[in-house]
Amino acid sequence: MQANELWAQFAQANDLINEPYEAWAFGGAPDELAWLVLQGEKTATSSAYDVYRMKGQPLPKAGEYSVILNSRQEAVCIIRTINVQILPFGEVDEQHARKEGEGDKSLSYWRKIHRDFFKAALQKIGLSFDESRKVVCEEFEVVYP
Repeated sequence: MQANELWAQFAQANDLINEPYEAWAFGGAPDELAWLVLQGEKTATSSAYDVYRMKGQPLPKAGEYSVILNSRQEAVCIIRTINVQILPFGEVDEQHARKEGEGDKSLSYWRKIHRDFFKAALQKIGLSFDESRKVVCEEFEVVYP
């Protein structure tokens, strides 16, 4: 199913026809991460603040909707952002790491995986990684199906 089809089902059932939404896939392992969302294991994500800044993209906000896609660009589910924090990488805590639901859910696992991910993302825009770089930490809930 395409993102617009899933959104139309949800929006019509919830009187949100004119509500905006974004459609995107998680970086790194979109199928695995989307599956974790569907299982209720993943209720948070993080991204590099500088990527938004350098590309002139708006930061996510509480209340926004997103259609989560898999690696084939098929719609998997719809989430609603419930909280957004911007923190230095080194200040992301164990609670956020656990909510991201990846690996053993520990902060050390989160830091290892995300250090590599953010390093690559920042290199693409000509920046280097260090633990003072800002991270956009989002919490969300699945609203459909």
